[in-house]
Amino acid sequence: MNTTMLGAVAASLSLCASGVLAQESSIFTWEGEIEIGSDSVIDSNTAGNEVTDNYLITEINMAAQFTPTFSAFLGLTLESGLDPAYNGDGTFEGVGLYSHEFGVQFDIASTSIMLGKVHPSFGTTWDSAAGFYGATLAEDYELAEQIGILADVSLGDGSTLSFGLFYADDTALSRSAFTDRGRNTTAAGGAGNTGQLNNASIQWTKEFGDTAVLVGARYLTAGTGDVDDETGFVAAVAHSLGGVDLFGEVAAFQNYGGGTDDATYLTLNAAYGIASSTTLSGTYARRDLDTAGVTDMVSLAVEYELQNGVTLGGAIGYSDDNGTNDTLLGLNILIPLGG
Repeated sequence: MNTTMLGAVAASLSLCASGVLAQESSIFTWEGEIEIGSDSVIDSNTAGNEVTDNYLITEINMAAQFTPTFSAFLGLTLESGLDPAYNGDGTFEGVGLYSHEFGVQFDIASTSIMLGKVHPSFGTTWDSAAGFYGATLAEDYELAEQIGILADVSLGDGSTLSFGLFYADDTALSRSAFTDRGRNTTAAGGAGNTGQLNNASIQWTKEFGDTAVLVGARYLTAGTGDVDDETGFVAAVAHSLGGVDLFGEVAAFQNYGGGTDDATYLTLNAAYGIASSTTLSGTYARRDLDTAGVTDMVSLAVEYELQNGVTLGGAIGYSDDNGTNDTLLGLNILIPLGG
């Protein structure tokens, strides 16, 4: 894993496809990762909550650089748990393959433009927070698998401005092979699931030495059957301090998901590297929804990187979800892939 969250924030400034262009002289490049893990609720005050998900996730990102300014990209994910009827208790059940990204990229001067199935910028917890449970709550608001156009503009002062127009993928790419998770349709509703480029995000990021900051906003048009349009705001800061990497992000929403709820999310994360191979981290996360109540989560994690790049991880956590109290145990192995 990266030794600093600051580095992860900086990496999030780049468009996802550009990250796989590891060798500029190569026409085709690829990289990826295999994760084998177990996520368990080992104790709960609610009957039926004590389940174990033994899972597999393999992600591969590929790119072809045809000219200095034009490239194509493809991202594939193979993961378990895609069966719509899966209840989160099993071993490698419902394995399916789908494309999480697919499209073309144009690099013109200080601007990069992406067209296709993309990942709009809004927050960075899933890239920046260390530990098995570091991004568990924040993943609720990640803008993944969208059809649209994105632009990243380098402002020349260490900052980047990112724009996006998009809608939730409702093409055949929203399905999965082997286990079919089903095709998304606009009839399913949900903010941003409109089939039109009437959803937008904007995000500004900047580095100041050992510190990186981020502010952003998004607007998601109400889908079929929704109450109102969603508006959201996010701010984050990362700082490296004497071997300790600190990260915090807060996001607030009105009419979250197109419904009646307002929502607030908070993630605070700290990581400390021991020598060059071991990282200890801790996370506090909070989710506050008007009608669903408050979820508080704390976790402690350790990750150990072997000389071959394989990382072993483990974490224990505690979640209070509006009175439902769960004790969590997570274990995983991360195997890097590259070509």
